[in-house]
Amino acid sequence: MTLEVLPQKLAVCKLSDLSQIDYTDEYLFIGKTDEEISLVCSIDKIPENTSETDVTWRAFRIQGQLDFSLIGILSKISALLADNQIGIFAISTFNTDYILTKDENFNRALEVLVGAGYEVGEWNFHIGVIN
Repeated sequence: MTLEVLPQKLAVCKLSDLSQIDYTDEYLFIGKTDEEISLVCSIDKIPENTSETDVTWRAFRIQGQLDFSLIGILSKISALLADNQIGIFAISTFNTDYILTKDENFNRALEVLVGAGYEVGEWNFHIGVIN
């Protein structure tokens, strides 16, 4: 299974309402419940009406479209990272799963996953950039 690194740093935000979201952001995820509105966005697209913001996230996604019949993909990745004391923020979309880790753990997370047999496209572990 191949993991694709997203190039930018991301923010996880708590919002009071949806009015100031920049929907042109390439990576944007909104979660809304009866208790809160959460937003994941690029750090340069953070709305002004956030009540809490954490700008220390990096992300990768499972490359390709995952069939709903596939079982345990996110579970295996999260267990590997948890076993290595790396916390995650997971997002699932219709097509695939996105896994966010704190920036300081990002390279180590990818190294753990590569060690477990996952492939990571175009990532240089030594300098932390896409080749």
